[in-house]
Amino acid sequence: EHHLQRAISAQQVFREKKESMVIPVPEAESNVNYYNRLYKGEFKQPKQFIHIQPFNLDNEQPDYDMDSEDETLLNRLNRKMEIKPLQFEIMIDRLEKASSSQLVTLQEAKLLLNEDDYLIKAVYDYWVRKRKNCRGPSLIPQIKQEKRDGSTNNDPYVAFRRRTEKMQTRKNRKNDEASYEKMLKLRREFSRAITILEMIKRREKTKRELLHLTLEVVEKR
Repeated sequence: EHHLQRAISAQQVFREKKESMVIPVPEAESNVNYYNRLYKGEFKQPKQFIHIQPFNLDNEQPDYDMDSEDETLLNRLNRKMEIKPLQFEIMIDRLEKASSSQLVTLQEAKLLLNEDDYLIKAVYDYWVRKRKNCRGPSLIPQIKQEKRDGSTNNDPYVAFRRRTEKMQTRKNRKNDEASYEKMLKLRREFSRAITILEMIKRREKTKRELLHLTLEVVEKR
């Protein structure tokens, strides 16, 4: 993103594309000596592609992932004691989540980690040194979100930005109060028209009966 912004700015200023202002592309290595060590044998299709793990706090996986520097330390520690990669990730994950701007002390780390004192001391010193050399606020990758004061509006690495313009939503007539009142008024008018028609029907029926009675009286006379 940084190189892309520089290339766009240079193109706008110089009105032409400079050879030095390009987006770097990593080169692909064709001869990798550790490929056979990582990928051994032929690939066998697993029986189940999707594995559903039940929600359990005890089996929750740590957010921290080991890198090549961590593997070097792990190989050095395994010469004196056996430590698994998941165990190391859990230790670093607990130290990271217990620290904010101020790092936890060695005594606090011993309370957090239920391990051997030598192992805690070695992992703690390594974690403090790596945390100080880290450019970011934490060793665990975090999603950079927008601040409420608007100070991160020009940051290209901010995710989940809030909309600056209010979207015009579709009006729902069912929730429109004016339309509801119009429908009630229309229903009352239809009911009144039906009542008037019923009264007219009764009047015409009465007039017809009166006419028949008048004819009978004339005939009797």
